[in-house]
Amino acid sequence: MKKILHTVALFGSFSTLICCALPALFVSLGAGAALIGLVSTVPQLIWLSVHKIPLFIFAGIMLTISGISRYMSRNAPCPIDPAMAKACDRTRKISLGVFYFSLAMYATGFFFAFIAPYL
Repeated sequence: MKKILHTVALFGSFSTLICCALPALFVSLGAGAALIGLVSTVPQLIWLSVHKIPLFIFAGIMLTISGISRYMSRNAPCPIDPAMAKACDRTRKISLGVFYFSLAMYATGFFFAFIAPYL
């Protein structure tokens, strides 16, 4: 269940990045034509931009639940077997990295969606 939760949080934050930060990056780099080509190839990107408020709410809730889940299981015991204990520690470190990466993507998308237009 925790793997599913973390995966949903990652894809939720990734969708906020696609919705708002990627178009802003393309336009700021002068690649508006590339953005138009991308949108005409994948028109579902427009749907993400139109529904950005529910998208950010959903991604924020999923990231919050994922963070609480990580916090609650931070001291959970790993197996006694040395190989499995090493794999457990490695998995925890990777999971923490993915969580922080998801937070960074969410923050970037939030900035471009809600703060940058007013600057």
